[in-house]
Amino acid sequence: MTGGREILHKMKVKAFGPSAPETGKGKSKLLKHITHGFHMVKGKSKHAMEDYVVSEFKKVNDYELGLFAIFDGHLGHDVANYLQHHLFDNILKEPDFWTETETAIKRAYSRTDDEILDKVISLGKGGSTAVTAILINGQKLVVANVGDSRAVVSKNGVAQQLSVDHEPSKEKRLIESRGGFVSNLPGDVPRVDGQLAVARAFGDKSLKIHLSSEPDIEVINIEEDTEFIILASDGVWKVMSNQDAVDSIKNIKDAQAAAKHLIEEALSKKSKDDISCIVVKLQ
Repeated sequence: MTGGREILHKMKVKAFGPSAPETGKGKSKLLKHITHGFHMVKGKSKHAMEDYVVSEFKKVNDYELGLFAIFDGHLGHDVANYLQHHLFDNILKEPDFWTETETAIKRAYSRTDDEILDKVISLGKGGSTAVTAILINGQKLVVANVGDSRAVVSKNGVAQQLSVDHEPSKEKRLIESRGGFVSNLPGDVPRVDGQLAVARAFGDKSLKIHLSSEPDIEVINIEEDTEFIILASDGVWKVMSNQDAVDSIKNIKDAQAAAKHLIEEALSKKSKDDISCIVVKLQ
């Protein structure tokens, strides 16, 4: 296999998206007890699967990085696909990533959003939420997010949310200060300008003047009581609490099986959305 065919093959192997495997697992080479697994299920909507996932370990300089992310697209999957292939690369290109990590991540999120807006002709007018987690040498975890996908950690069986759900009702004042409005119609969720049900996202060019792509960031140290991390799209969190999610998989040792089980639990509770889930076992 040579030339273009080889490149295409590598792209297919790398991509976890609508046309690729919807489940998988791996482990750290530095710390063999750290494992990860992901699972994805298309929802009941008529459109194609709009979620993309990154779940891998990568050696960078003298560090091993666990790179985990869920990108939940809307109005098409092209923006989520773009994020899957470019966001982590942009983060790691920041020269001060190792010294000013939070500042570097915020700058990379902004730069990536600018790239998406510049490519609106090819990527379309849709957008995507994002939750990213970078595990550094198995010792420090850096979580960033825009939108309503969520990161949760289990410590001694107790769930702790590491991300912020960017709901329009919570950011009404910020949206209005940018000239937008938040609708709150009976029987519907609050929406930015009557359209989007999240207050922060990548893309969405028509709403961007009223919509932020600045991430909230949380940094924690991995300690002896830190058992596992869950990243999941809102299809889980619409029907399960953080503690429900932790309780449902705390006795499942295999990370991939845990991710699959969590999605099955959400489906049993009538979740109809696309659902993506990553579980990182730390013990």
